[in-house]
Amino acid sequence: MNTTLEHDLNALRAVAPLVHNITNYVVMNYSANALLAVGASPVMAHAIEEVEEMAGIAGALVINIGTLSAPWVQAMKLAMKKAADLGKPIVLDPVGAGATHYRNTVLAELLETAPPAVIRGNASEILALAGLGGQTKGVDSTASSMSSLDAAHALSERFGCVVSVSGAIDVIVQKDRVSYVENGHPLMTKVTGMGCSASAIAGAFCAVQPDSFLAAATAAATMGVCGQLAFSKATAPGSFQIAFLDALFELTSEKLVELARVR
Repeated sequence: MNTTLEHDLNALRAVAPLVHNITNYVVMNYSANALLAVGASPVMAHAIEEVEEMAGIAGALVINIGTLSAPWVQAMKLAMKKAADLGKPIVLDPVGAGATHYRNTVLAELLETAPPAVIRGNASEILALAGLGGQTKGVDSTASSMSSLDAAHALSERFGCVVSVSGAIDVIVQKDRVSYVENGHPLMTKVTGMGCSASAIAGAFCAVQPDSFLAAATAAATMGVCGQLAFSKATAPGSFQIAFLDALFELTSEKLVELARVR
């Protein structure tokens, strides 16, 4: 895995892939800054009139359902169909899955529209999406990542995709492949947009690493390592979010390999 970590981060920095995000109002700025800091090029475009064209020129598409409305759902479907037609990787973040009937219906429609390369969410979202009774508190998880392992396997089999579950230990699943990433810091849960940034960064790595399982593992390791590095400089949420962006920008492939705990 060390060779993959080094290759993926170096490739991302060399290519600076355009990552098309249809994401929520709450995190647009932070997710865009996270992508810039790690070395990618973000675009936040959700107008129905342009999403197909944007998906066509991007290296990856990230769909985040955090703040839903009917026009945005239509835009998501158009962008996903175009990306799938062109063979572009799609990352789906099922924010708040299980919280409302509308949210669950939208997710079912999106998954029927085009298969994602990666589904990335917290344990409660993955459990709910798999139909195994996950409960959410708004968009926060009330379950551990390890408790969602069966659900992750079920989703991976059903949709033929990678499932990346964030938590104290991140779990990445693709059929019979499983990886565990033991990096990160609890303070990451106190900053809005960390999970959404994780999905955006997964999209960036999918744009340069054709094996979506490896891309998802590298993304999880990058997030976790940078969380640890940020906490070494900032121990409260306000300063931590800035320190995290700095850590993404300053991260080297050597430091990633040194600190990543991937198995």
